[in-house]
Amino acid sequence: MTDTTETTGQKSKRVVILGGHGKIALLAAPKFAAAGYTVDSAIRNPDHRADVESAGANPVELSIEEASVEDFADLFAGADAVVFSAGAGGGDPKRTHAVDYEAAARSIEAAEKSGVRRYVMVSYSRADVDIDSLDPDDSFYAYAKAKHDADARLRESSLDYTILGPGMLTLDAASKSLRLVDDQGRIDGRDPDGDERNTSRENVAEVIVHVIDQDAAVRDTVRFYDGPTPIAEAIR
Repeated sequence: MTDTTETTGQKSKRVVILGGHGKIALLAAPKFAAAGYTVDSAIRNPDHRADVESAGANPVELSIEEASVEDFADLFAGADAVVFSAGAGGGDPKRTHAVDYEAAARSIEAAEKSGVRRYVMVSYSRADVDIDSLDPDDSFYAYAKAKHDADARLRESSLDYTILGPGMLTLDAASKSLRLVDDQGRIDGRDPDGDERNTSRENVAEVIVHVIDQDAAVRDTVRFYDGPTPIAEAIR
């Protein structure tokens, strides 16, 4: 993709979103556009082009499950940041591993290869610990393992990464405020009750744009639920 140029002669900022037709990605794209970014959103299904365009992003047809490191590197060339917001959607452990870990790992390698420094991974709040408590036969284990290992691979990289760990995702409107939690998903040392673990997908989108635009939480993991603290105060 050719870099666009503003009337000032400055290159526009560019973000690549993997999993471009996901709910979080479709919410993040217009927020990036409003912040002055050009957004390339990778999609597997060409039928999703119109939805991505309506969100203000440029749809790029690429199956991340099949894409090589070189394919990713070509897409990332010249970008300011990469956002991994893709997922297999559960159900098939082999495909979960292929998308949530293997594709993520190749994209991390490609970001390093193409010179993109900033990389944001959408994970979940207990990704560091669930594999230690879940039975491998549990239907959730494959997802927990894939996300754990993808996060670990990203931490081992040279990238300026941010790993985001939201709780139970909802379709609520963004409150633009949150509550930070620990790697066990606990609030001030206690297990959350009921809806306390909820995290609006739109809040996740707000956080993605915030950490990239403000260069916040670099080489850090941010675990959060909806809460009382404005995003800009909670994440620096």
